[in-house]
Amino acid sequence: MTYFTGRVAVVTGAAAGIGRALALELAKRGARIAICDIDDEGLKETEALAAQYGTEVRADHLDVADREAMFAYASQVVEQFGVVHLVINNAGITFVGDIEELEFADLERVTDVDYWGVVNGTKAFLPHLIASRDGHVVNVSSVFGIMASPTQGAYNAAKFAVRGFTETLRIEMLLRKRPVAVTSVHPGGIRTDVARNAGKTGDRDRETIEGVFDRIARTSPERAAEIILRGVEKRKARVLIGPDAVALDILSRAVGPGYQRLLALAASRTKL
Repeated sequence: MTYFTGRVAVVTGAAAGIGRALALELAKRGARIAICDIDDEGLKETEALAAQYGTEVRADHLDVADREAMFAYASQVVEQFGVVHLVINNAGITFVGDIEELEFADLERVTDVDYWGVVNGTKAFLPHLIASRDGHVVNVSSVFGIMASPTQGAYNAAKFAVRGFTETLRIEMLLRKRPVAVTSVHPGGIRTDVARNAGKTGDRDRETIEGVFDRIARTSPERAAEIILRGVEKRKARVLIGPDAVALDILSRAVGPGYQRLLALAASRTKL
């Protein structure tokens, strides 16, 4: 028996990376899980791996940016499981390029998935989490929701928005005495395919992008999942993942806006 045994958990972006690791760790700990992604092949693999733990698994193709589809999905999940206790809004993408180079479509797509996907998932499931009398919303922001990074303008903006949205929700749940815990998650560099799948402006070198990411991605998705679920158990307001996230959080608080000049200097050596 674990904290999660018998609970119903929803994980978006579960086809790979942190989402897959969360799904498998939840299944291992006895949770019944509903997982979704737009990557059908990857999602099918996650479903098969999770089913090996003998728990109930529901897997659905879902674009989190599609609000109508998200609300329909929430209703379907509740109809099947009867209740939802935990929602982890994890799905996310990125796009590499200076703001002056980015097309509005690039900015909008990242915002649609990384921010509005979180809003959609939260709003669709919140009434059901309240009804469970023991609900929990986990929204995955980033260390770049605490401090900004060059060439990540779209991602930074969305992840800062996720942080603000999530922290506001937590205050309101406390104020209104709703039975829902709220956690904002801020991963540092995690060894996933997010950089390889990233969009980019035309003159950006793919190998350089991947090389920089590989140098900073020190934490495994499995370790990230363990840290997130430990935060859920402790009902923590904020979860930092990785020593880099902890260090950058301390830096941003210690030097304030001065971190921006330091990052500009560091980034000048990466050729990003």
